[in-house]
Amino acid sequence: QVQLVESGGGLVQAGGSLRLSCAASGRTFSNYVMGWFRQAPGKGREFAAAISSSGDATYYEDSVKGRFTISRDNAKNTVYLQMNSLKPEDTAVYYCAATYSPAFTRVVVQTTAYYNWGQGTQVTVSS
Repeated sequence: QVQLVESGGGLVQAGGSLRLSCAASGRTFSNYVMGWFRQAPGKGREFAAAISSSGDATYYEDSVKGRFTISRDNAKNTVYLQMNSLKPEDTAVYYCAATYSPAFTRVVVQTTAYYNWGQGTQVTVSS
């Protein structure tokens, strides 16, 4: 098991930026694929971005491509989500997730691929 704690959420105007952080503790962080998901009010949890255990490969949901960047620092046991050009439709609770996977394939865009989740951090984008 790995424990995850998100931070960095808040209220921002449309067009602004935020950087979310997810600090991990427990098992060896560098063994885990990390993902960011989000859940808007009244909607299901949806994929935003994922990064391989080494950090050399990523996936993004189409609506965030070119605006969001996922990265990780394995020395600090932390994964980040840099969010630029934010839109009101990005408003959601953002969750960090971890899974141990020997291969980095598109299965990592599915919530069912992950078994460790953080508590979430609220991001609100005003128009």
